[in-house]
Amino acid sequence: MNADQAIIFVILATAMILFLWGRWRYDFVAFSALVIAVIIGLIPAEDAFLGFGHPAVITVATVLIISRSIQISGVLDHLVNILFKKTISQSLQVGALSGIGAVFSTFMNNVGALALLMPLALRLNKKPSILLMPLSFGSILGGLITLIGTPPNIIIATYRADALGKPFQLFDFAPVGLPLAIIGLFFITIIGWRLIPQNRDGATSSGNAFKIHDYISEALIPEGSSLIGKSIAELEHLIEDRSIVVGLLRNNLKILHHLRNQILQANDRLLVRIDPTVPEKLFINNDLSLPSESRLDEVNLGSENATLIETVVPPGSKIEGQSARTLQFRRRHNCALIALARQGRPIREQLSTVRFKAGDVLLFQGEPDDLSEAISNLGCLPLAERDVSIKTPKRKWLPLTIFAAAVVVTALGIIPIHISFSTAVISLILLNWITPQEAYEAIDWPVIILLGSMIPIGNALHTTGSTDLIATEFFRIAENVPVFLILALLLVITMTLSDLMNNAATAIIMGPISFAIAQQLEMNPDPFLMAVAIGASCAFLTPIGHQNNVLVMGPAGYKFGDYWRMGLPLELLIVIISIPLLMLFWPV
Repeated sequence: MNADQAIIFVILATAMILFLWGRWRYDFVAFSALVIAVIIGLIPAEDAFLGFGHPAVITVATVLIISRSIQISGVLDHLVNILFKKTISQSLQVGALSGIGAVFSTFMNNVGALALLMPLALRLNKKPSILLMPLSFGSILGGLITLIGTPPNIIIATYRADALGKPFQLFDFAPVGLPLAIIGLFFITIIGWRLIPQNRDGATSSGNAFKIHDYISEALIPEGSSLIGKSIAELEHLIEDRSIVVGLLRNNLKILHHLRNQILQANDRLLVRIDPTVPEKLFINNDLSLPSESRLDEVNLGSENATLIETVVPPGSKIEGQSARTLQFRRRHNCALIALARQGRPIREQLSTVRFKAGDVLLFQGEPDDLSEAISNLGCLPLAERDVSIKTPKRKWLPLTIFAAAVVVTALGIIPIHISFSTAVISLILLNWITPQEAYEAIDWPVIILLGSMIPIGNALHTTGSTDLIATEFFRIAENVPVFLILALLLVITMTLSDLMNNAATAIIMGPISFAIAQQLEMNPDPFLMAVAIGASCAFLTPIGHQNNVLVMGPAGYKFGDYWRMGLPLELLIVIISIPLLMLFWPV
């Protein structure tokens, strides 16, 4: 091992440890690793950012934009509502919902498919833990079927183009991916969901996690108070811990909207979101008093002009790592944060200072239009049942039609996928279906930064001879081992890495290694590359391996150790089925 090889291994090992630790976002870790590799000289400075123009990166970005366009068209919502008009049994709920998630994620981003169906899952079953993990796993399985179903497939396909001059085509993944998805869904429906703990309470208002009165205190404006004549905005500025007023009771009138401009009067009762452990802070030097009789039991925080909505924080969201104090929801977005739950448990410390994490469930109050815009701007996903968003009803099929045309020309080999999908995005913008701003907002930029940063590092593995070194050692150990066991070992290693860090990063690292192993064995590299694509996508043991698993953790109230209960037998099943299918359809 030479010095360059040792350094690239140290950089990769450090990045993997930081991915697993989770202290810093994976896009920051990947970009830092890229810059360090350039400074050290492992990557030429002129090649540092070539990864951001790589076909895999462009394809992932365009798939996200097209998926978002189809999502807002309302076509899929309409289809789902038709399919779930009748009440069905629990097993059928699991099978139907995870199956629909798999179908949707075959041709759209699997995170988008999950976001589309998660509100329905919460509405169908009072125990979301029964449905959300099967839905997450089902949408991941659907991504195995096509090139565009998941980023690892796109990465492996474009790596094959770089290595052999021709990428995997749109449906090359289907001969193995489709049987895996069908058998996996059958397992989830019949056996898998029964292995999930049934006693988890999700962080939704229909469950037990959010008890609104635990977050709300009542305060009275007494006669002679110096606050009389001041606005609620002025009062909020005076409150020491930055608590916020979420309602006003005046005689028999309940006011929940345009609160900041309301002028306080004697005997007004304020509903204030405050740290529930120290409500007395609110009454120090503020000319407020506790009412002799509380009216909280007869009050809810919804009305014709104000509503409550639950959202989940996705990985890479704008608000991840920030607090309510820095984001200033009331001032900037005209909405109020009422409650927060993490892994199914309510956070009862001072909400204004808690830093949000991926998977957190937030309860907001505000006017419907303001909430819709705020949630979009903040990058959160709504959990409550949504209104179908159709921009132009007569043209609701337009995104699906354009997408189908792009798929056809790609499948026929007329133009490469990154060009056909880019053309589809341009068409959607020119036809005024989606604006350039909306297109930018649809892109998961942390994933794009991760891909653009890791691709040059993956290339550095090859240029330094590190992939050949790994392959040589692998060959020495497995020289007399049957090829099916080598494929199985490669698949298991890739699955394990994907369970511990981002699946796209796993594909970028393992793709060149699998190709080098195939060369050492003098075998067809395709089954080895396909094994990596499958392994990188099948992250079922932990919530951190795939974005979908993180997203369902909070709403369902799952614990970190819940995933392996269904995930481990599912991964074992995938290994057992994948190897003969790989050797059948991609002979070594």
